[in-house]
Amino acid sequence: MSKGTIHILCLYPNEMNIYGDWGNVLTVARRLMWHGYTPKITQLHPGKNVPKNVNIVIGGGGQDSGQMLVEADLQRHAKTLQALADDNVPMLVVCGLYQLFGRFFKTATDEKLRGIGIFNAETHASNKRMIGNIVVNTQFGEIVGYENHSGMTMLDSGQASFGGVSKGAGNNGTDKTEGAVYNNVYGTYMHGSLLPKNPNFADELIKKAVEHAGLEFDPNVIDDLFADKARAIAKRRPR
Repeated sequence: MSKGTIHILCLYPNEMNIYGDWGNVLTVARRLMWHGYTPKITQLHPGKNVPKNVNIVIGGGGQDSGQMLVEADLQRHAKTLQALADDNVPMLVVCGLYQLFGRFFKTATDEKLRGIGIFNAETHASNKRMIGNIVVNTQFGEIVGYENHSGMTMLDSGQASFGGVSKGAGNNGTDKTEGAVYNNVYGTYMHGSLLPKNPNFADELIKKAVEHAGLEFDPNVIDDLFADKARAIAKRRPR
């Protein structure tokens, strides 16, 4: 018997799904099932409306062309997404959508793509590619991921980062910050293997989603042996 239905909203899966970011959606859905809940995934495509029931939002990254395709539609949903963020709906946005959740992303050709301003941050394209395994110390413990970006994100004074970089480049390769946080909204440059490789963080997002649905989070025991091994191997690999 299901413990309840949790509504997952996936932002722009066709345009913003580079480096396997869809895996974050699959991880949340599968772990919800393992914990005894029923996941319901809704994909938001350009021109469509945000559904009435949303308990968790997940979005990935894309090339500059992908961000250009979703920029106007994301602006159309800015107030709705801001209201969900203010209501403590958990969200995870990676790379391209992380950039567009800030004020703007300025491309290598000086085009300025408008963001929706949930994060007090701005991103500028650079000619430096920051790529490789990354280790970040966060409120959820040590997070291991893989970054691949040339955008340099600068956080405003007072804007909380997702964590501090102990290995890798992070937001800009200079200030040792990675990602940004607003309420339960997490922006990061760590790509597709983030949640499969970091089940503790995945379950924290799931817990917040279940509670937002008005349900009690009653987790089952999950064997995360292979995830733990993947994290350990990734940490040892050179960049």
